[in-house]
Amino acid sequence: MQFSSRFTIATHIMLCIAMFENECKITSNFLSNSINVNPVVVRNILGTLSRAGVVEIKQGIGGAFLKKPAEEITLLEIFKAVEKEEPLFHFHENPNPDCPVGRTIHSVLDGRIEAVQSAMENEMKNVTLFQLLEDTKKKM
Repeated sequence: MQFSSRFTIATHIMLCIAMFENECKITSNFLSNSINVNPVVVRNILGTLSRAGVVEIKQGIGGAFLKKPAEEITLLEIFKAVEKEEPLFHFHENPNPDCPVGRTIHSVLDGRIEAVQSAMENEMKNVTLFQLLEDTKKKM
């Protein structure tokens, strides 16, 4: 299983805004230089983050800003802002009901898969943008 890079790019964007918003104007060009992707990719993800209510993009004067303190923004919030709201694991459509495994696969796996997703989300809830910012500063 692999997610798209939207989540890591969104997290990179959020960290840059948190790190530099008081020092310079945070534009898509500025962010794209840090992330090393096309500014269009950054603008698309910034738009998604803005619609999710975690960043504000100021028209005219320009620049992106956090809409709330970094201590209040979690990885889960960033993840949910940019990834589709659907289960992590997709079950194959038609297991064979005549096979003992096919007949029972849902009852055997469904609860466990839900627990795995729940555990991942709980871990993501416990990591804030502020913690990532502090870790970034320590490694500079």
